[in-house]
Amino acid sequence: MSKNLAVDIAGMKLKNPMLTASGTFGSGKEYNEFFPIDILGGVMVKGVSITPWLGNKPPRIAETYGGMLNAVGLQNPGVHKFIEEDIPFLRQFDTKIIVNLCGHTIEEYVEVAKVADNADCDAFELNISCPNVTEGGITFGTDCDMVGKVVYAVKNAISGDKPLIVKLSPNVSDIVSIAKTAENSGADALSLINTLIGMKIDIYKRRPILSNKRGGLSGPAIKPVAIRMVYDVSRAVKIPIIGMGGISDWEDAVEMIMAGAKAIAVGTANFSNPLACVEILEGINRFMDEHEINDINEIIGASE
Repeated sequence: MSKNLAVDIAGMKLKNPMLTASGTFGSGKEYNEFFPIDILGGVMVKGVSITPWLGNKPPRIAETYGGMLNAVGLQNPGVHKFIEEDIPFLRQFDTKIIVNLCGHTIEEYVEVAKVADNADCDAFELNISCPNVTEGGITFGTDCDMVGKVVYAVKNAISGDKPLIVKLSPNVSDIVSIAKTAENSGADALSLINTLIGMKIDIYKRRPILSNKRGGLSGPAIKPVAIRMVYDVSRAVKIPIIGMGGISDWEDAVEMIMAGAKAIAVGTANFSNPLACVEILEGINRFMDEHEINDINEIIGASE
């Protein structure tokens, strides 16, 4: 059976809807030892900032029921090093390169966006889960006013031929309002969800396991939250959505697509199974064969 798995994310043509979630796949060098990464629709690289970030002190990772907590702190060598070393590696493969941008101020976001805009990449993912240091550490993505300002500023700092995908935080009371603000401020697409804030305490040492105390919860435990938010947002905005959060197998992926995601990204599952993306893509293919689905677009948002 001839099938079409291609999807369009704001003009960026993906050969299939399979992406990797930022921060879980690096730039693909290690995973390319397990499978050729050009089977992927695209790679969302680990977040990059204008200057190198050291990240948080260890311990930075803690295992939990149904997932993990991380407080890595977006450690990265900076955008210039990324462009020098990672872009040439990724360009060897037939896959889209989506650069995740992070910053502590609007000025930092704009600066890194301008530098990255000159790189050989296909799109940007704006990580608005960073703390805004000029506003007392409030996360950009939890306040509509700040979302609007940072999205508008970055959109106007980059060329129009590369889509701006805004990654939404689930740590809000009204995800739809945040999504609409991002859309109205210039976002070409949305990705959701990022991690939920959580904590784990060592009962013997009587203190939090993470040095940062709090961390981002990811993995299967957050999938119902992600499904609900993708479902709600997809019915409130006109721009495409990349769904992520707890996708571990092909059934999770199909569920996310039916909720309204035009593409999906796999994150934490990569840590426990480096072949997760391959197996999920194979499962989607089998599902389409078994149910005589000719085009993946037929089931996007298919849930009533």
